[in-house]
Amino acid sequence: MILIPLLLISLLLLDGVETTSSLPRQPGWTTSSLLASPHAVQAAAADAANVYAISSTTVARYDRRSGRLLAAATAPGTQHLNSGFLDQGRLYCAHSNYPATPHESEIRVFDPATGRLDLFHRFSDPPGSLVWCVRREGRWWCCFAHYGAENGSTLLVEYADGGLDRELRRFRFPARVVADWDGMSGSGGIWEGDTLLVSHHHSRVLYRLALPASGAELRFVEALFCPFPGQGFAADPLTGGLVGIDRKQQRVVFATRVGNSTATSPRPREPASRGPGR
Repeated sequence: MILIPLLLISLLLLDGVETTSSLPRQPGWTTSSLLASPHAVQAAAADAANVYAISSTTVARYDRRSGRLLAAATAPGTQHLNSGFLDQGRLYCAHSNYPATPHESEIRVFDPATGRLDLFHRFSDPPGSLVWCVRREGRWWCCFAHYGAENGSTLLVEYADGGLDRELRRFRFPARVVADWDGMSGSGGIWEGDTLLVSHHHSRVLYRLALPASGAELRFVEALFCPFPGQGFAADPLTGGLVGIDRKQQRVVFATRVGNSTATSPRPREPASRGPGR
């Protein structure tokens, strides 16, 4: 008889199921355009010329103007890619062996110039499963997730010296945010000015958080509506909005702030086939 952990069962039940945040949400972002992709399973990112859809094992690059698939890359041992963060033309993807334990976490990088997905950094003793990573003012910030009854142990870690070998600070997430996660964790995150925007796993909400004046718990500022139901997302430098995914519909979702009608994104295209799952 094969025994399936209760946490894995709950994840399978939640896959494709959308719930509503229990927190009051302020108006935030609205859909401006969609791009169908069988790879829109874990996260999305974009720059002025390209759109990236990320599945558990593959990074797909699309022409932003036409929506045409330009390249798709994977690498041996790729198991669970998560968010993607663009820096100087390269896409840095959080990667882990989730849901296996002990935790193994890495950052893998996709270079459009070579079309390769390569190892950038492997964490020697990660404090959880890496779900997103971003750089701010030369420093890396990485979120290591825990799930189920342990999801309150999810950490945001700031690294020193521009590298990823020496931790500078660790922060916990606010209790009201953890309670809103439905036993899951914060699947994506970006800096917006001096605050963080953090996504849910499967609800259309972004949590705005700030660094505390003292202590080790991030400060809750507000909850905002977003048109994509959780997962990894990124800033859209072309519109000033966001780009995320709708996993169930297998679409990249372009989002602009409520009240901002300016958007430049591809016209909707239907996927030719279904992509990989969780």
